[in-house]
Formats: sequence, C-alpha cells, structure tokens
Amino acid sequence: MSGERHVDEAGDDFEERLRELLVRDADIVRPAPAPYPAIRRQGMAERRHRMTAVAAALVALTVVPVGAYAWAGGNGGKGSDTAAPMTSVSAPASPKSTTSSSGPARPASDAQLLDGITFTQAAEGLQKCLDAERVSSITGMPGKASGYRIILAAKSTGDSNTPGDGFHVVAVQDKRTGSRVICNVKDGKADGVNISSGDAASPEAGLVVPDPNAADLYMQSVIDKGKWKLPFRWAAIGYVDPSVTRVTVSYGDSTVDPAVLDHGWYIAYGTLTEEVELAPHVMGYDAAGKLVYDSDTDKTYDRALP
Repeated sequence: MSGERHVDEAGDDFEERLRELLVRDADIVRPAPAPYPAIRRQGMAERRHRMTAVAAALVALTVVPVGAYAWAGGNGGKGSDTAAPMTSVSAPASPKSTTSSSGPARPASDAQLLDGITFTQAAEGLQKCLDAERVSSITGMPGKASGYRIILAAKSTGDSNTPGDGFHVVAVQDKRTGSRVICNVKDGKADGVNISSGDAASPEAGLVVPDPNAADLYMQSVIDKGKWKLPFRWAAIGYVDPSVTRVTVSYGDSTVDPAVLDHGWYIAYGTLTEEVELAPHVMGYDAAGKLVYDSDTDKTYDRALP
C-alpha cells in the first residue's frame, strides 16, 4: 500500500509541475495587450478634428449637429500663406442668387470658385455627393442641389487618411439654419460628404461662429503631422450674425482681411507653403468697427492643431 501511495504522490507532483509549466508557457506566448488607451486617444483626436469626413461614397453618412456651436444671433506659427486679400461681399437676395429647380444658387461672387473649378462642375459634384450618400433619406435635408447655395469650391489635397487630390464644394441651405454640406469629389466621383447642422442654438454662441466641423478645409490628417503635402489650399468658414460687417481670418503668417461675407456665412481661403500648428484666428467687427468676436477668447474654439 505504501508503494501505491508513493506512486500516487509522485503522479500528483508531476501533474502539478506540468500545470505550472503550461501556465508559464501560456504567459510567455500570450500576445501583449493592444495599447487601447493610445489607440483610443488617437482615434478620438482624428474623429474630433476631421469631424464627420466620410472616406468613400459607400461609407454610411454621419450627421453632426453643431449644438454648442450652432447659429445664434444673440450674445455674444510657424508657416506662411500666399493668400491675397479678398473683397468682402454681402450679397442681398436677387434673381441670380436664388435657387432654381435645375441647380443650386450661385455664390455671392464667382471669386469663391477657386483653382479653375467652374460653377457647373461644382454643382454637378454636389449632386453626385448628395446622391451617393443618400443625404435626403438619412438626414431629411434636401437631396437635390437646387436646395442649396454654393459658397465655395476649391482644390482638396489628399492625405494618408483620404489619398488622392480632388476638389471640395461647400454648400449651405438657402435659409439661415446653419446647415451645410462639404462635398469631396475625386476623379469625377463622389468621395464623401460632411454634414453639419446648426439648428440647436447654444447660449454660448457668439456673433461669429467658426464652423467646428470643417477642419478638413484647413488641415490634413493627424497621421501626417509634420509631413503635410504642400502647397496646401486651405479655407475657413463659419456663421456670422447680420450685425457683423467685417471678418478677418489669419492663418500661418498671413491675414485675409476682409473675408467674404455671403448670406450669413464668412469664407476665407489661401495657400500654405509651410505646415502650421495653430488653427485659423478669426475676428469679427460691427459696422462701427468695434471688435465683437475674437476666436482667441472663444472657449469653444480649439486653436491648437493636433
């Protein structure tokens, strides 16, 4: 009996050692956990600053309510820029600027059609994006280009997140709702659409509201920090209260003064030849020349680029 007990104890000891070896080997070969916090931070930063960009026409559309940055009429450097000063335009409604059943309304000035992009190309590109992303069925916004006013058309520079150059079309609803579409067209095809709605006004919104979801117009992917493709066509847009008669926008080492004013929106644009670290600096003035908005004092405006 003692011999059997000795064998059993030896077997138990062997099994215990075997289990220990298996556990230890499992720890050795187990892959290291993914750096979730780092991945999440990078993903949030990319989503925050690229806002609602859609990489391809088949990707589902994301609607981003502006919320705290919505339209409100109440209370309220390293780098160089070769942008030329622009003429401020506050265009009243006219037969030329009203929408029609055949297409969108024109911008206040054809100078807002940049880089050789014609109004016809901009209008056709806008309709392609609205069709490809099913904007009407998903958001309830107009699904026809005739429901919008084009306020800007400009070259879009591809980056690591959305390769390939093309052109942007910025269109707003022909009503002051703060709703707008940024359409991206590449090789004659819709490449994505960015929607922002400003229906829900915020008590903190000032007399000028830089569009918080339009960073694609003035920056490249955070993946490409330190290695932007240059020269880079940039633009900055936002809402303005009717009491604001002049807006200036500084980006890099140049200032656009004044920016274009078009039916409740400001539009500024230029060309960077060096990468920058700060978002555009926006200032607004009333008819008396008094400063009524400064993005440097706007707590809702993130000045540093990621």
